[in-house]
Amino acid sequence: MSKPMIGRIIRRLRQEQGLTQQALAARLGISTSYLNLIEHDQRGVTATLLIKLTETMKVDLASLSGSDERQLEQALRETFADPLLGAEPVPDSESQFLAASAPSAARAVLALYRAFQATREETGGITLPSGRKILLPNEEVRDIFHAHANHFPEIERAAEAVGAELPAATLGMNHALAERLRHKHGLVVSVGPLPGALRVFDPQRRLLMLSETLPRESRGFQMAFQLALLEARELVEPVIRAEAPSSRDAAELLRIGLLNYFAGAVLMPYQPFLEAATALRYDVEHLSMRFGVSYEQACHRLSTLQGNHARGVPFFFLRVDPAGNVSKRFSAAGFPFARFGGNCPRWVVHAAFATPGTVRVQVAQLPDGATYLCFARTIVAASAHWGEPPATRVVAMGCEINRAADIVYADGIDIHRAAVGIGLSCRLCERQECRSRAFPPIAHRLALDVRTTSASPYRFDPSPKP
Repeated sequence: MSKPMIGRIIRRLRQEQGLTQQALAARLGISTSYLNLIEHDQRGVTATLLIKLTETMKVDLASLSGSDERQLEQALRETFADPLLGAEPVPDSESQFLAASAPSAARAVLALYRAFQATREETGGITLPSGRKILLPNEEVRDIFHAHANHFPEIERAAEAVGAELPAATLGMNHALAERLRHKHGLVVSVGPLPGALRVFDPQRRLLMLSETLPRESRGFQMAFQLALLEARELVEPVIRAEAPSSRDAAELLRIGLLNYFAGAVLMPYQPFLEAATALRYDVEHLSMRFGVSYEQACHRLSTLQGNHARGVPFFFLRVDPAGNVSKRFSAAGFPFARFGGNCPRWVVHAAFATPGTVRVQVAQLPDGATYLCFARTIVAASAHWGEPPATRVVAMGCEINRAADIVYADGIDIHRAAVGIGLSCRLCERQECRSRAFPPIAHRLALDVRTTSASPYRFDPSPKP
């Protein structure tokens, strides 16, 4: 954060009080030219002069500290950084100037942005007059995968063909992948220190370098991804051209997503994985051990088993960090994720952070009565060095409650009595009397009464806003 522009704050307060520079300088016992330099932040303000300013202008020290302006400045920076605004980059100096010189205008900008966010949250995007919908690149790619039901048959078939040629049963999958890279592509795999990266491919040296911090299952996935780069590009590019992403970033994210899809399909071939999932009743931890993949990789693969020839249980899939940021999301089960504004704090996704490494289960019921069996567990990535907090996230999955009998995590649960009411997000949820509510609903007016302290932080009128 930049230092407070106290001079501009003094100038604004002086103008608000209708004082000229000459009049204020006389009251302070300094020259007009010196005050002019202070107001342009070319001279500092001594402690003695600061106290005299508070007495003369009848303000407290907090008004001159710049704390309010710093908060405004930070909020403006975050607002102007939103890529969906489609604006040119706003220099920090301009945010600072606006916060210090025109705080009312700055607050008006923030109010407009909050209204923009609420509209975006309620409608799932912003549509331009041309009809084009503006989405972040990652949101655009998520929508593309959703439109395909997270299933790409041609990529599946190609991955199955590659997997059939790998001698994984005798060598082990990782060794088999390394051997294919070496024999077919002249590529040597090296594991060692790799600061700031997990995988680096050097085409000139024909060298694939993997970080020593990667666990064994992640090394296998990175080798499978490299194989996808070398053998599946001709399959991936037509999909990208057909989808015509709106930006280069979206196109590259889609390319990476499809190559990841191929890698997962090589490690977990469709039919064997579906048969194992059905036999094990979707015990993800057992599946991950059988196929030598991570818990997250197994979860992600379960969300892709929607081929026309043989379908698994339709799951939704979610990955979220402790701050509530969603980095992966897909819903074959029809779960209506909120695109913006966070998730319901009553959802098991957030409770899972309290019990690391343990699968938490919940029967979750939405306000419209739709009910889902949900299960969630933390995953932890290794720290790059001592002192760095490990990246901890929760991977969550769920299916419609009518498929609960197929899932091992439903065993011992009275699904008819165990339902917990949740919402999509606080701003979209219409549940009354929720003690966990963090924000009022955007579609209703608040119903406040000073005579009553409600159990819910925000009581509201159940009828919609006019």
